[in-house]
Amino acid sequence: MVGAMAKIKFFDKRVFKIFLEITSVVSGALSVAVIFFDIPVEWKFTVFCIFLALLVLIYLAIWLWSNNLNSIDINVEGSDVSIKTGDIFQQPGLKAIAFNEYFDTQVDNKIIAETSVNGVFIQKHLGASISELNQHIEDYAFDDSEVLEINNNRKQGKKKRYQIGTICLYKEYLLTAFSKFDEGNKAVLTMPEYLEFLIRFWDKVNNLYAQKSVSTTIFGSGITRIKGHKNISDEDLLKIMLWTFRISEMRFKYPAKLTIVIHEVKIDQINLLDIKAARNGV
Repeated sequence: MVGAMAKIKFFDKRVFKIFLEITSVVSGALSVAVIFFDIPVEWKFTVFCIFLALLVLIYLAIWLWSNNLNSIDINVEGSDVSIKTGDIFQQPGLKAIAFNEYFDTQVDNKIIAETSVNGVFIQKHLGASISELNQHIEDYAFDDSEVLEINNNRKQGKKKRYQIGTICLYKEYLLTAFSKFDEGNKAVLTMPEYLEFLIRFWDKVNNLYAQKSVSTTIFGSGITRIKGHKNISDEDLLKIMLWTFRISEMRFKYPAKLTIVIHEVKIDQINLLDIKAARNGV
């Protein structure tokens, strides 16, 4: 659907480039056809009008396709990356689930929202009791540097605080400490912390993925607040994710790949053509 808020302008240069590539093939085919078939003089104007109308329809189709694009495949420094709409829980391989820095599991719409990916995972895809998940996290072999402190002043939720970017491997899930919590249990991050998380996250994934494909959502696309960037868009967050992936040492070996899953209600806010046209997606 393309309305008044089309993501891509009608005369966008990338749309025009695709149009020229297609019309060059069409024109070439017609030129060859004209060599073998003569067009009667009285038909030439009609054929010209039909050809002109065909070009307009081709351009319109390309523009509509560009605005409704919901999946792309790009290559980032040798790694295959797929960006598409879908359900992260239906993706093959490992799936990254963002937790807060305490690895809380309390879905009460205060600490964890039941509609968040985190909440849906705990309520519908855990495949075990919450107490078993808590025990798994407690027994997990974290590095000493990943456990920052025991916060006994915290009134709700767990006390043990982890470094952002820390990953706990649970079955086919990469549980990662993403958001920091303030005293009111609101998820907040500064932009430097967001970048710190991503760089550490890619580094940890590099050590854990075992040549399996990895899927994730757009980190920060939800209730997490980026301080000083209230109006940052999902497209901006996606580009930051791709940029940090590119500068990290994380590389997927074929056939493993990275998939970034976008919720279908948010795809209209993201210009995938722009990302595909850019070098390495950024």
